Amino acid sequence: MTGIYIHIPFCESKCVYCAFSSFVNREKENDYFSHLKKEIENTSKSIKDNVKKVDSIYFGGGTPSVVSSNKIKDILDCIKKNFVINEDCEITIEANPNSLDKQKLAEYKKMGINRLSIGIQSLYDEELNFLGRKHNRNMAIEAIKSGKNSGFENISVDLLIGIKGQTKNRFVCELNELISLGIKHFSCYMLQVEEGTKLYNIVKENEKEILDEDECVKIYEECVRTLEENGFVRYEISNFALKGYESRHNLKYWSGENYIGFGLSAHSYIDGTRFANSNNFEGYFAGEKSLCEKLSDSQRIEELIMLGLRCRLGVDNQKLKQLGYDLTQNEDFKNFVRDCVLIKEGEIIKLNPQYYGVSNFIITRLLP
Repeated sequence: MTGIYIHIPFCESKCVYCAFSSFVNREKENDYFSHLKKEIENTSKSIKDNVKKVDSIYFGGGTPSVVSSNKIKDILDCIKKNFVINEDCEITIEANPNSLDKQKLAEYKKMGINRLSIGIQSLYDEELNFLGRKHNRNMAIEAIKSGKNSGFENISVDLLIGIKGQTKNRFVCELNELISLGIKHFSCYMLQVEEGTKLYNIVKENEKEILDEDECVKIYEECVRTLEENGFVRYEISNFALKGYESRHNLKYWSGENYIGFGLSAHSYIDGTRFANSNNFEGYFAGEKSLCEKLSDSQRIEELIMLGLRCRLGVDNQKLKQLGYDLTQNEDFKNFVRDCVLIKEGEIIKLNPQYYGVSNFIITRLLP
């Protein structure tokens, strides 16, 4: 089935590390939501019926929780009118603690949203201040408790690794506290320094403002150990879930399934063709695409290998053979299997989780 992503580009403030298409100025908000509905309606008319069957919907951003819940409901209703929504559809909304309240949570629940992804990033106020977050530790904990009390069983949180002052012990304390609050899914990302962000300028002046790669790896390894000891499965390099709580939507990105993106800068992938909307309002309102390409068989092979080996699903060699490449005939593949770097289960090939840290090197050796 297809996944639908809706980009809500508005925020209360811009975090120091953020490189996404997001804007504090919300003067175009009403026009944006009007155009979003038109895009959904027009897209539905132009695609095949089998692509209209949807089992995951994801509101991302930006900060979707910063806009009124009525606007979210309006878009969700529009999707339901124009697509065939599976009965057990996973419907996720990203939220920040400072823009969540009990009324908004109750309204999300009533409209059918069943998964919260909360941008916690840290439970330490000094780290949150450095990142430019608008919430503090107490607000983060209260947001999780309110979500649980509002009937949300499926709650995911984001955490960042690499903030100055972070240690293995401090990070484990965060994890244990969040686990005790009933969190079912963790996304633990390395802090990325991207050009054009405030963080890029901060690090340019003093590279010691963030942790170096070796320190990050040590924290990440402790993160993996702690979560696995508590029953979480690492089903993708940065994502951990209790059984049954994996992100159905994100799995579509990693397994090469169809997904449609609506909104500013949103990407889509349908039957081997990838396209993306403009990343500025003028271009988006004019219907411009920043990308549109039909992937060649060789490109699809590369993507299946690169994405599949990053996650627990692995790569289906049967799919690769249909595209003209048999991974088992690769000379490095045979050595990797012999050395238990790769695990072969019938036609499914997986990367041994012990080697996730050097996955890029391994993947490069396996490409055609």
